[in-house]
Amino acid sequence: MTEKHPKRPRDPNQLARSIVDIATGEATAEEDHKNKAAVELGRRGGKIGGRVRADRMSAEERADAARLAASARWRKRGD
Repeated sequence: MTEKHPKRPRDPNQLARSIVDIATGEATAEEDHKNKAAVELGRRGGKIGGRVRADRMSAEERADAARLAASARWRKRGD
C-alpha cells in the first residue's frame, strides 16, 4: 500500500510550519498510539451491538424503531 500522508492542520500558521518541515526534511512521522487490543475489542463490540439490540426488542419495538428511522431519513430538512 501507499504511505499514508499526515493530516494537514487547518490553522494557517501550523500549516505553514508543517510545509516547511516537510520541505526541509524535519517532519516527524506520527505513530499510531492506539492499543491494538482495545481497538479490536471496540470493533468487535460495535459489530455485534445492533444484532443483540434487535434480538432483545419485541416485534412491536423493532417496528417502532424502523418507523422512527424511516421518518428521520425521509424528513425534510426545514422541519
